[in-house]
Amino acid sequence: MPLSGTMLAVAAFAEQSTTIDLGTSRAPQSLSRKMELASGTGAGKADRIFSDRRTLAASATEDLDLAGTLVDAFGAAITFARIKGLVIAAAVGNTNNVVVGNATSNAWAALLGATGTVILRPGAFLAVGTSTADATGYAVTAGTGDLLKVANSGAGTSVTYDIHIIGASA
Repeated sequence: MPLSGTMLAVAAFAEQSTTIDLGTSRAPQSLSRKMELASGTGAGKADRIFSDRRTLAASATEDLDLAGTLVDAFGAAITFARIKGLVIAAAVGNTNNVVVGNATSNAWAALLGATGTVILRPGAFLAVGTSTADATGYAVTAGTGDLLKVANSGAGTSVTYDIHIIGASA
């Protein structure tokens, strides 16, 4: 099934200012990146998408199997061989943090290493994208390096997060 309109964009803007003798001096600063992917499996291409809103009970964890158990919007099983883009966003209303990474076994280590984690405080998000010239992306190794762990950092309340993964099957 072909993909269309596959894009990941991130932008940041801030401006510093100070009062000077005859006015105000400003230093605007910005950084933006955009990744647009065609349908397929090579450089600048993707053919798989997983998108979901998920809730974890207090102190719960889950391992998202990037090569086997996820299903797309039409109920078809997805097997990623390469991840080209990833966005994870913790819900603003969470009390606890969402912790991403550090699966106990078969960790997907291409992004954070085998034991690395990212802590998403309530309302925080993580966005990672590859260059359109990058055919490799973040490799997924079925059976030995394909589990993305997501955890609720504490007891007492559940956490909700949104996840969107863009990748290729080969």
